[in-house]
Amino acid sequence: MDKNKTELLRFTTAGSVDDGKSTLIGRLLYDSKSIFQDQLDAVERSSKSKGFDYIDLSLLTDGLKSEREQGITIDVAYRYFATPKRKFIIADTPGHIQYTRNMVTGASTANLAIILIDARKGMLEQTHRHSFIASLLGIPHALVCINKMDLVNYDRGVYNKIISDFKAFSSKLDIKDIQYVPISALNGDNVVNRSKNMPWYEGSTLLYHLENVHISSDYNQIDCRFPVQTVIRPHTKEHQDYRGFAGRIDGGIFKVGDKIKTLPSGFTSKIKSIYSHNTELNEAYIPMSVNIILEDEIDISRGDMIVRENNIPNVSQDIELLVTWMNQNPLIERKKVIIKHTTNECVAVVRELKYKININTLHRIENIDSIQLNDIARISLRTSKPLFFDSYKKNRMTGSLILIDEQTNETIGAGMIINK
Repeated sequence: MDKNKTELLRFTTAGSVDDGKSTLIGRLLYDSKSIFQDQLDAVERSSKSKGFDYIDLSLLTDGLKSEREQGITIDVAYRYFATPKRKFIIADTPGHIQYTRNMVTGASTANLAIILIDARKGMLEQTHRHSFIASLLGIPHALVCINKMDLVNYDRGVYNKIISDFKAFSSKLDIKDIQYVPISALNGDNVVNRSKNMPWYEGSTLLYHLENVHISSDYNQIDCRFPVQTVIRPHTKEHQDYRGFAGRIDGGIFKVGDKIKTLPSGFTSKIKSIYSHNTELNEAYIPMSVNIILEDEIDISRGDMIVRENNIPNVSQDIELLVTWMNQNPLIERKKVIIKHTTNECVAVVRELKYKININTLHRIENIDSIQLNDIARISLRTSKPLFFDSYKKNRMTGSLILIDEQTNETIGAGMIINK
């Protein structure tokens, strides 16, 4: 991989209302000098007009007017910043229970989750919910930030107690890497700069961790998956026979000369050439967007998948998944939905509602007849045509799908495939 290219880290922030997520992101942007002077001037004016004797950094991120008026975050807000080491995309997601769907949206592509806990309040239901969703969504890294340490006199005992409580809960979760940092987003302790108030803490600051956490092995580099997005046929004199297949690589490494198989046809060929932005490449890897040309003319269209000849995904019309339900109307058996999976789209019927998950205990609730807004449940679907997929644990790209309402075209659920 190109070591000169600055690596991109996507992270999501999650916590309960008033835990200080927006202040934390504002502090990160402010202390890493990632904001313009006019933005800072506007925030200073706004802070003064509210009667604050300090700069309210949360105003840097609470962009929606209704949020600013209530002092809360009600939508997923994406922020971009960079340091010399890395580029970052932050998904600032809401803390309210009714916005669990936004948490799922923001976290679905994240490498890391920042889970914020108020040092005064400790573990809350939303801490359980967000940690579980981070685990469910296969986010490889979690950074638990115990915030508002200034309000508990930077007490090491409070910090240790919350770590102990979190470890007891997270032992049931599937997050590979969990780190902890005590911070004060308001005062900037351990966010970008080390805290003089907590000499007992010897770990890294929040920004140092974000810059240095190892993410290149987070992707599935083994199973080659290339869902075809579009077929490129220029129809010009010099490119009479040109036929390229464009899309994003969702797994593995493809090289010129590789033997491949196309799904669903099963036809085989070899990779003749690979292009990215008019540059010819010898190889391409996840998550690059490329144009692949094959040696043989094979009839391939959007929704088909190019894979390695000896490494094919599951091909089935029966899908088992964990779904986060995002709609006011409940999900019931026999309901018809539209499925979007990689570049594929088809109709599906809900065959069975198996169980819901209690967020606090992680126990199963069985014998259910419907799934309500924000419920997380296991269901089975029957699709109108075979899908080509891996389990979500194996590949987050080919193991996820969304459910869409036939009538309104709204996204009503996000699913993680658990077929073996």
